[in-house]
Amino acid sequence: MAVLDQLTSQQAIDLENKYGAHNYHPLPVVLSRGEGVYVWDVEGKKYYDFLSAYSAVNQGHCHPEIVAAMTVQAQTLTLTSRAFYNDMLGKYERYASELFNFDKLLPMNTGAEAVETALKICRKWAYEVKGIDENEAEIIVCENNFHGRTTTIISFSNDPVARKNFGPYTNGFIKIDYDNLEALEQTLSNNKNVAGFLVEPIQGEAGVYVPTEGYLSKAKALCEKYNVLFIADEVQTGIARTGKMLAVDHENVKPDILILGKALSGGAYPVSAVLADNAIMNVIQPGNHGSTFGGNPIAAAVAIAALEVVRKEDLAKNAEVLGQLFRSELSKFIETSPIVNSVRGKGLLNAILINDSEDSDTAWNICLRLRDNGLLAKPTHGNIIRFAPPLVMTKDQLLDCVSIITKTLKEFE
Repeated sequence: MAVLDQLTSQQAIDLENKYGAHNYHPLPVVLSRGEGVYVWDVEGKKYYDFLSAYSAVNQGHCHPEIVAAMTVQAQTLTLTSRAFYNDMLGKYERYASELFNFDKLLPMNTGAEAVETALKICRKWAYEVKGIDENEAEIIVCENNFHGRTTTIISFSNDPVARKNFGPYTNGFIKIDYDNLEALEQTLSNNKNVAGFLVEPIQGEAGVYVPTEGYLSKAKALCEKYNVLFIADEVQTGIARTGKMLAVDHENVKPDILILGKALSGGAYPVSAVLADNAIMNVIQPGNHGSTFGGNPIAAAVAIAALEVVRKEDLAKNAEVLGQLFRSELSKFIETSPIVNSVRGKGLLNAILINDSEDSDTAWNICLRLRDNGLLAKPTHGNIIRFAPPLVMTKDQLLDCVSIITKTLKEFE
């Protein structure tokens, strides 16, 4: 079979099952093209994308300005490693640092890499600035977190599928309940070795759990009180997804360390970043951390273009307006429907809770029927369906999607 031969959906699925590691359980649909809010399968059927590659494609599929920036740079210079300077990285670092109001940016490739980078920066700051004894620093994390699947990160996960049989695990983490300020303060007051608090402003993978209003700002104040770094993982919630450029912006919180990824490139290329001010970032010196591909010229060009699209098209505002409309329309349906218990979210990061147990296949079957009806979404944690369309969606498109979703849900009542 030649590389360019056209495959049927089943042939493509069979190839992955035979030659690929089985570390994912995809919805059975094989996509071959995307544009804006739409994707097409290999047979030519058109769908609304209501997952956006887990919020990586906020700017829509194949946005022409992002693709153009990537194409031009790919034809000019792709990779130098950090052994040499390149003429794009500094431009990107300045653009993003000024946009997010930080002194410095450390470029990486994937979200998990960025989280690992933030943990290393936090620990080094703890020893060299705060004065914690070496190897004694601890970082507070939240129950039901999702920050990636590297060995260190799964050490503080409580997802048995991600964690079981991958030990021994990394020490140095304290888990507390999410959205629980009392637990946070109690832990901070009883442990002088706490270096940082790592938190998702909204827990996306856990099922789009939005914390109580004021939680983030009060948590940041507690971190300041106890001289602990507030680390915001905005890999999924950042870049306009929740109706602000960052989810922490809803409470006017500036993290000590900010973690970005996914939509930082508009889904066109793996780009992630950690941002902090000099008092924190300057603990990193040559040889402490690195990546061959981190900060490469293509990544820099793509990230600038992706952020410019968000700014010029005011995608945060669009996410805010359409998100309110989405939850309002779904809430009307839920009032009289026995199949859905609730809808929750912020901006265009939302989820519905299916009225069934976590170990049921109802949510999966609903997503299969949504696919049949022209909309792609995916369950998380059994009975929760996450909805996160590209932020370039229009009001008419959103209402069309609401119609598809409610029509599909009625089939399961």
